[in-house]
Formats: sequence, C-alpha cells, structure tokens
Amino acid sequence: MEHSANTAQAKQFRAVIFICRDRIPAFRWFTMLKTRFSVKRFKKMIFPNQFSHKTETGFTLIELMVVIVILGILAMAIAPKIMGRPDEARQVKAQMDIASLETALKLYRLDNGIYPTTEQGLQALVQTPDKAPPARNWKKGGYLEKGKIPKDPWGNAFVYLSPGIRGDYDILSYGADGMPGGDGFDKDITNWETE
Repeated sequence: MEHSANTAQAKQFRAVIFICRDRIPAFRWFTMLKTRFSVKRFKKMIFPNQFSHKTETGFTLIELMVVIVILGILAMAIAPKIMGRPDEARQVKAQMDIASLETALKLYRLDNGIYPTTEQGLQALVQTPDKAPPARNWKKGGYLEKGKIPKDPWGNAFVYLSPGIRGDYDILSYGADGMPGGDGFDKDITNWETE
C-alpha cells in the first residue's frame, strides 16, 4: 500500500514539474531536494500566493476615486488663493532678505567695530573691503552663508547707505518697478519698516 502511495505521489510530482518547469528558480529546486517531498509543499513553493490564507489588503477602486475627488476639490479651492499672490510673496521675501542682511551687518560690526561704508557697500560682507576704513577682524569666508549678496525678488540690487538717513545704515529695495517711491507692489521695502 505504501509503495502505491509513493508511486502516485511521484506521478503527481512529475506532472507538476512538467507544467511548472520554467517557473522554478534554482534555489527553490535545491530547497525542494533538501526537504521531505510532498506535493502540497511543492505547490506552495511554486505558487505561494495561491496557498496563503492571508487576506488581501489594499485600497479598492472606489476608495481611490473618493480620495482623488477630495484632492481635486481641495486643489480647486486653494490653488486660486495661492496662485494670485506672487507679488505679496515677493514682498515678504524682500523683507526676509533685508533681515538676513541686517544680521550679517551686525556680525560685521561686532568683528570690526563699524558698519561698512556706502562706498564699501554690501560687498564688504562677502570679501575683505579694499576701501577705507579697513576691516580689522574681517571673518574669513564672509558674513553671508552662500558667499554672495542676494538680489531682491525682482532681480535688482539692494540699496545700502551707511550712515543711513533713518539710522546707522539703511537697506532698501525699490519694489516691483525698481524706482524710488510707489504704491502697492511698487512700494519701497526698507529695513526701518520691516518687523
């Protein structure tokens, strides 16, 4: 009886091998030969997903569609508000750039005792000034992180005055029009008006 059971198993084994011979990687053949043979175990090795009792997890098509619709509605509501404000964003960026220049100027003064003059300009923050008065303790590498003076968001250079009209120094951007004065988006952005 045992001999006929082994014979039946061997026939099943040969049939499965013949059908699946192209799907079996070499490492699975080696594993199969090392372990005790059973057709059920062999089929699990060849078709692992068919014999697992795990439940399939994932999102259904309807769930994905609902998420896409919600994202579309949010984009329609938010995009016009964001897209309509590039000029306001430029003004805020100019204020932030002026604040970072002020910080660099304060560090320059701590090291050298004075602010750079109008003639030395903001260039004194990135390279040793060659005009009088000399920088006594100029920091190697400069005072700005990127090693260059930023331009305002409209592509114009910041105006620097020292001594300034409103304080020890003045830093200003002429706004969108690049001309002194103006209203709205053309308004000058200055260090004494930034918060």
